[in-house]
Amino acid sequence: MSAAEPVRTVRFYTSARRLPWVIGKFADWKIPFGPFNAVQIGVMSIGGLVLVRTASYWWSLLGPVPVVVWVAALFVCRRHKVAGRTPVGAAVGVGARLLQPSGGRIGGRAARDRRAQTLTGTFTLQNLTRDQAVAGEARAAAPVRRAARRAARPQPAAPAVVRRPLSPVQAALLAAKEQI
Repeated sequence: MSAAEPVRTVRFYTSARRLPWVIGKFADWKIPFGPFNAVQIGVMSIGGLVLVRTASYWWSLLGPVPVVVWVAALFVCRRHKVAGRTPVGAAVGVGARLLQPSGGRIGGRAARDRRAQTLTGTFTLQNLTRDQAVAGEARAAAPVRRAARRAARPQPAAPAVVRRPLSPVQAALLAAKEQI
């Protein structure tokens, strides 16, 4: 690279990657102490509702301390991350995991064990003499010997079935086969 060639530098700025989803920023104007992300809006609304509804219980004992803790919690939630994810994304991930079937999924459906089937069967134990046992073995082996004899017999040739060729390629293959 010669000194005469300028070095080109390109930078792309995407505001969606640099700034999280926020509420309260409009052009050059923003809400005082804002903008606020989704977690802050949740802490602000739920915490404020709880503080207003229960003020008669805690004001006489604690004074403004719960309000100060509530405001501090708003600023703690400003850039909070859970394993590199926003708290809302982490909560959605935990919720999705809890709703998954315990056995997992197969082909998009919940994997379930097959229904239990009862096995019914009986057997009998007999006290056989040696002669009865040998006769029983011979009876059990007889079908095997018959099948072996049948397989050893020559089978008559099956008549040749002439099929009409389905395509010109098959006709050519059959013609070549007959010439061999």
